[in-house]
Amino acid sequence: MDREEAARLVEQYSMAVYRLAYARTGNREDAEDITQETFLQLVRTAPAFRDGEHCKAWLLRVAANCAVDLHRSPWRRRSVPLEEAEQMASPEPTVEDGMLASILALPEEYRVVVHLYYYEDLSTGEIAKVLGKREGTIRTRLSRARAMLREDLQEGETPC
Repeated sequence: MDREEAARLVEQYSMAVYRLAYARTGNREDAEDITQETFLQLVRTAPAFRDGEHCKAWLLRVAANCAVDLHRSPWRRRSVPLEEAEQMASPEPTVEDGMLASILALPEEYRVVVHLYYYEDLSTGEIAKVLGKREGTIRTRLSRARAMLREDLQEGETPC
């Protein structure tokens, strides 16, 4: 894969990969690392794609796998004294939008499905392929996520 082709793919798909990584991790730095690793794997393996959708699906699948690998990493399990962690941690931006806050509060398995369905416009079949799950599982997770969001948003409403 030449530099120009790689640069074009990074420009075209980097935000989609980053958004998926952020949905999986909930952390900006981890999402950036996953995005970088995804495109490094693209350059290393240089797979042949049928079309742009195949490329996007491949990149999202690699990003999902990188997120799983990150969660399995021994670095994730290490512990730091609370006082030291306060000094190391950079504050995450606060989310004022109620819907986005509700989506980010979902458990990861639901948050990722919502993200891929609504933000990346993937069908349930495409999501199933990206995540390596059955399509019925994806539809169930999407339905449960919608119910959780509905309940969360209704709790936040104040009666007039």
